[in-house]
Amino acid sequence: MPDEFDLDAFLPYRLNRAAELVSLRFARRYRDRYGMTRPEWRTLALLGNNGRLTATAIGALSTMHKTKISRAVRALEERHWLRRQADVDDRRVEHLELTPAGQRAYEDIARLARDYEAELRGLFGQNALASLDKGLERVIATLSRAHEKG
Repeated sequence: MPDEFDLDAFLPYRLNRAAELVSLRFARRYRDRYGMTRPEWRTLALLGNNGRLTATAIGALSTMHKTKISRAVRALEERHWLRRQADVDDRRVEHLELTPAGQRAYEDIARLARDYEAELRGLFGQNALASLDKGLERVIATLSRAHEKG
């Protein structure tokens, strides 16, 4: 067949598969250490990296669905790693921020992330990861501009 579709060569599929494999390997580390889910890790990391955010902002930065964010926020709050504060102008909006214990957990997991990235650099080589990083930056920049234009 002249127009046969090869899923394994389809760039979006390959990017997603690669991201999933890299992510799952790291997920084992924070899951083993803290029993965290991926949405919990992402929420913790975004708050640790950005400071005070709303759930809507977390959704925009992470592309996670609001129900996953809600569950992650509740789990982090139960661990006393996160606190909520109602917006003074709009009671429907809650500002989320890490507690001191949450900040310590974030710093520990950030160390795990840096160690994992160093491991990947050793596994693939600095040049390969630098090339991949440059390519990903271009994909993100190009498609972000195209997305903004509609």
